[in-house]
Amino acid sequence: MIREFNGKNPQIASSAFVSETAYIAGDVEIGENTNIWPGAIIRGDIAKITIGKNTSIEDNCVVHSATGIIIGDNTIVGHGAVLHCKKIGDNVLIGNNATVLDNAEIGDHCIIAAGSVVAPETKFPAESLAVGVPAKMKGKLSQKQKDYIAMGSAFNVKLAQKYKKQGL
Repeated sequence: MIREFNGKNPQIASSAFVSETAYIAGDVEIGENTNIWPGAIIRGDIAKITIGKNTSIEDNCVVHSATGIIIGDNTIVGHGAVLHCKKIGDNVLIGNNATVLDNAEIGDHCIIAAGSVVAPETKFPAESLAVGVPAKMKGKLSQKQKDYIAMGSAFNVKLAQKYKKQGL
């Protein structure tokens, strides 16, 4: 469901896939080949939400912020994740059921492990692997982990195009 809010309509690239059971409202911009899966909620009712290209917002995610969010390119936001932050970089994996809180910033090529909670105002630099509650940096990403994110992003783009072709 795509809805205008306070005179602002979501701007969605024609190549993007948006599930009919996702809810997108207000000042939201979604880039080329991005995929928004069932149950995802993206509310640009208070501040703008910008999502780059080839990015996946998987099932049952919530994306909302009082200050605005920028989510980069080739990023995967795993099932049930909550983003209430400021920035998620390019080539990032936010694990299933992870939460990234107010004004937090995640650099490029990062993994926030499943179930982790990134505390408000936290900033993880590029190539960080963060784990736990609250999330702590456990090291730098390996090339294998970076490749995994790239493969996952490409896989989701192809899968979403199959859904789109089938009118789902």
